[in-house]
Amino acid sequence: MELPVELFLALRYLNPRRSFLAAITVLSISGVTISVAVLIVVLSVMGGFREELEKRIIGFNVPITVAMADGAVLYDADKAIEIIKQEPDVTAAGVFVRGPVLIKHGGKISPAYIKSVPEEGDDPVLPLQKYVKMGEYELRGDSVIVGSEWSKRNSALPGDEIEIYGPALLNAIAQQQPGKNVVIPSPETPIVRGIFQTGQYDYDLNFFLVSTEMAQHLYGLGEGVHGIAVRIKDPSQAEAVKQHLNDILPPKLRARTWMDDNEALFGAILVERMVMTVILLFVMLVASFGLCGTLITVTVQKSREIGLMKALGANDLQVSRVFLFHSLLIAVMGVILGIAGGLAVLQLLNPFRAFMLRAFRVEVFNGTVYGLPEIPTDTNPLTIVLIAISAIVFCVLAALFPALSAAKLAPARALRYE
Repeated sequence: MELPVELFLALRYLNPRRSFLAAITVLSISGVTISVAVLIVVLSVMGGFREELEKRIIGFNVPITVAMADGAVLYDADKAIEIIKQEPDVTAAGVFVRGPVLIKHGGKISPAYIKSVPEEGDDPVLPLQKYVKMGEYELRGDSVIVGSEWSKRNSALPGDEIEIYGPALLNAIAQQQPGKNVVIPSPETPIVRGIFQTGQYDYDLNFFLVSTEMAQHLYGLGEGVHGIAVRIKDPSQAEAVKQHLNDILPPKLRARTWMDDNEALFGAILVERMVMTVILLFVMLVASFGLCGTLITVTVQKSREIGLMKALGANDLQVSRVFLFHSLLIAVMGVILGIAGGLAVLQLLNPFRAFMLRAFRVEVFNGTVYGLPEIPTDTNPLTIVLIAISAIVFCVLAALFPALSAAKLAPARALRYE
């Protein structure tokens, strides 16, 4: 099968006799290769961070919570739970109390958050027993389970006693009348029974697991709770289930998803990823400008051949196709090499990190800061396809000006000195 003349000449120009043209052709391919590889590596790493963050957040949070629309205390939660369980996608529902408190241990006071869980057995809505790494999952009586980071920072171990100052206690102290017999209420003094570790630094530092009864006492809620935690079959369908729950629940109750509760965090990640994508696209744009310069040089060097083509009857479209095909071939070669290089770099990221640490004591990625054992990656095939298409489009657009300039070259002018 014979190749079209335009494609044949474009292939021939990829390996020119002049070493200068060969060098700039290699540089053009290298520019496309590097830009594609960098885009794949950066977006894959950022996607990996997002995926890991979602796993950690979902692991310590329920997909959906139901609470009073005005933020008030929820009473008669059992009736609301009956309505919630009518939703086919709901697998479990239970009450929760969650909020800030003050913790005192070893003479130091630190702010923290309590999270209520059932006294006996694991939480059917959000199983947390799997996160306990030291001690036992025991919340009967005056017991508390603390995070691993808070435990390390405050030298707290199972068996130690801590003091918890909740809003109810602080309000009671604030309401004491000066000049009268002041009675200072005593704080809760639970015993640390276990230490949990989720791998998410913020949770391991700031959260404490207590029984629902203790949480209600710390907040002075009586029989009230802050809301209802809902577990569903497929967490990815949380938004659809939330909409249906809001349709069947009374107007005073509103359902929220874990994405709604972390909207600012994921919004910041999305903006950061978009900004990085735009910045890296400029790298690809620079590579396409380099290709444009290469094609301009080729048109100057090949002016005699262009003149001969037109003298033999080639029209403007056929001449421009030569250089468009030339650009397309460079783009395809660069994309193929860039994809291969990017995927290879992703495979070698963590071995390289380990080598740098072992050989030079250089910490390329501090896992303790990010709470991750290694650099996370998430290679999305759709992202790779979009990067490849973008690179090819940029390169073809960069070839338009040189191709049109070559097509407009007059044969008499090109062959004047031949």
